[in-house]
Amino acid sequence: MPQQRPAKPGSGRATKLDPTELAAWRGFLRAHAELVRAFDAELRERHDLPLAWYDVLVVLDEAPGRMLRMTELSASVLLTPSGITRLVDRMAAAGLVRRERCDSDRRGSFAVATAEGLARLDEARPTHRRGVRQRFLSAFSPEELATLASYWERLPASS
Repeated sequence: MPQQRPAKPGSGRATKLDPTELAAWRGFLRAHAELVRAFDAELRERHDLPLAWYDVLVVLDEAPGRMLRMTELSASVLLTPSGITRLVDRMAAAGLVRRERCDSDRRGSFAVATAEGLARLDEARPTHRRGVRQRFLSAFSPEELATLASYWERLPASS
């Protein structure tokens, strides 16, 4: 692990990233942005399904009863509570999910995948999986993928 340089006394600022640190960070951001753009464009073009909607449907498909509280869904797809509310409302208008009130907490609600939503997910899955393999996984050997997977485990999970 690289040794951290101390900040200049009284500067109130952290030290600059060295070239390797900066290249690693910027490379991650660039790759993420480019992959998200490509996956979103392909899913929209072939299935009229934005990547964010696909992600919500995947998370709901994997959840018990294919439903999650809105707060849990928000954390799973990395959106704010208000962001997930707007997204689920648009998906509900399209017939891909529905909202159900939580009996134990009248303020809470669930997002539930509909049959139409699950059918659209099933149609889009092969496209997404092929894209992941072509645009990301194919760039690495099996050994590199195992190493990369272990690196992600080092990063803190969202809280």
